[in-house]
This record gives sequence, structure tokens and C-alpha cells, in this order.
Amino acid sequence: MADTDVLIIGAGVIGIAVARELAMTGLSVIVLEKEGEFGTHTSSRNSEVIHAGLYYLKGSLKAQLCVEGRRQLYDFCETHGVGHRRCGKLIVAATDNEITLLEDLKRRGMESGCEDLVMIDGQAARTIEPALSCKAALCSPSTGIIDSHAYMLALLGDAEDAGAVIAYHAPFLRADRDVSGFKVFVGGAEPMQLSCGFLINAAGLYAPAVARGIEALSVDHVPVARFAKGSYFALAGKSPFSRLIYPAPHSHGLGVHLTLDLGGQARFGPDVQWVDEIDYAVDPGRSKGFNAAIRQYWPDMPDNALSPAYSGIRPKISGPDDPAMDFRIDGPEVHGINGLVNLFGIESPGLTASMAIAQEVSRRLAKS
Repeated sequence: MADTDVLIIGAGVIGIAVARELAMTGLSVIVLEKEGEFGTHTSSRNSEVIHAGLYYLKGSLKAQLCVEGRRQLYDFCETHGVGHRRCGKLIVAATDNEITLLEDLKRRGMESGCEDLVMIDGQAARTIEPALSCKAALCSPSTGIIDSHAYMLALLGDAEDAGAVIAYHAPFLRADRDVSGFKVFVGGAEPMQLSCGFLINAAGLYAPAVARGIEALSVDHVPVARFAKGSYFALAGKSPFSRLIYPAPHSHGLGVHLTLDLGGQARFGPDVQWVDEIDYAVDPGRSKGFNAAIRQYWPDMPDNALSPAYSGIRPKISGPDDPAMDFRIDGPEVHGINGLVNLFGIESPGLTASMAIAQEVSRRLAKS
């Protein structure tokens, strides 16, 4: 008899959401986390934005799961008392040429289910955000902000109430196939072996490394891990904006945008810096690039207004010269191993889509 029905590797927001989803169906669930607490990497080092889902191609997992997840997330926050605010967002065109980009973005968003998008001209944008400078803007009223730690804590509470257990300081070493499913070898101060029927790789930045440790999984099904670091800088003083302000999107990122936390503090970021190692130090010198980007839509930003805040790393599965990749949720239909689901490249909008991703994992397992 297996030690648990389901073993999940990684206690970020995706791992916890999956644990909640599966535990609430009656399955026994154990989550392995190599750190000393949940959500210490990508899940807590992001913009804390609830995305509407307008950036992603119709039919992609990112588009489908972001729109589904956004609706679920707002409902969850209301029922569980998680701090959030539907503040809205303006995506701005700094030049006439970028207006076409916004029109394309609106069309893409509408096709994916973002039905409330509205284009406005520069004067209308300045009426609602007087500090803003732009030729036009795309309004996304469904965009919001969230307390990501409180959200993960609420997910974890539901998961544990349903019987799920998290083992901290429990790094995954490898997994072998056995008659009933998988035998998983766990390191740490007290190494152990656990057997399970279903194995979920939700290790985020480390998902490709974990996948390489799963017996019988062909290397052809394991992408190369790419790390795109993004730094954030905090604004000194009161924010001049009441909404989130985004530039027209760039490849591999959404540009240096302004976001707000629930206390009203403004921060700018992230930029994109391709790195080989996971390192969260913020280089103060990168603010020079921020200043130029921000002044395209806020020309009156005071000098020396930015200070280093924090950084995060996107778990990319495509390189700087490659097209952006969709989420990969690889179940048995992809790799042929019953009971195994690997999640690769779960970057933005992973936080927004987390509950819908968890349901998709459950559907993939049901087909095993």
C-alpha cells in the first residue's frame, strides 16, 4: 500500500493550489518542499498582479487558465478574506506606432474572454491619471492586485483542513517507478523514501532538474531551464497613480510597469536580465534603465526617486532569442507515464491562473 495517494514536489502557489484541489477530492496528499517555508521563490517575488488574461494567444493554456483562474481567484479572495483590490490597469502607447500594438492586444484579449477592454485616447487617459503621458491607452478594469502571501496561506489552510501535509526541508532526490506508482527518495536531515500513486512536479524554477531525476522519463520530455531575472525598484513618496500602468508589451516580459501594493506603495519592474544562477540580489545601477523606461509614460518622475526593492526569476523554458512559450502541463498523454504530471514554464500569469492550473492537473490525472 502506498504511503500517500499523491506526492507533490514544490510548495509554491501552484503546488499548494494543486494540493488543495486534490485533497478536497478525498485523496491523501503530501507536499515536499526543500525550503523552510512555502512560496519562497517565484510565488513571492512577483508583481502580485491579478491579470485579466489579455496578453496570451487564444486557445493557449495561458489564455484559458488565466481567464478561468482570474474569476476563481476574485471569488476565493472574497470568500476567504484575502486582501485584494480590483484597481484596473492602463496599458499605454508612448508613440503613435504603439497604438496599433494596443489595438492588436485588445483584439487578442477579447478573443480570449476579456470582454471589458476599452481603448481611450491620451486626453481621456490623462483625465483619469493626470500624471500620465501617452498617445492612447488600453483600459483593463478586471486587472487587480493581491496579497500573495495571504492567498497562499488561505490555500494552505484549505489543503490542510482536507488532510494535506507539507514536509519542509525535504528536498527531492529522485523517483523510481514501482508496481503501485512511484518510490520517491527524499533528502534532508532525516532522509526517507515515500511511495505514491500520483507524482506532481510543481518545482517551478527547479522543475526541469526534478524531471531529470524521475526514472523512465525520457530526456526528450525535459526542457532546458532558462532563468530570466527581474528586478523591482520602489518609489519614494506617494504614488501619483491610482491604477497599474503598463507600457506596450515586450518579448519575454511586460515591460517596466508600475504596480501598487495594498498599502498604496508604488514599485516599478521587472526588467529582464538573463542569468545562469538563481541570485536575488538587486543591482542599484539597474535603476538607470528604469528611469528611461518610466519617463516614457511619467516624464515628471523626480530624480533619485527609486530605491532597490527585490527581485524575482521567471522559470522560462525558452531563451532570449526564442518565441515565448506557453505553459507546459505534461501528463501521461505527453510522456506515457501513468500518474505523472510535470509543470514547466509556469511563469506569469501563474499566480492568477493557479486555481485553474490545479483543476487542469486534476483533469490530467483523472485520465491516467
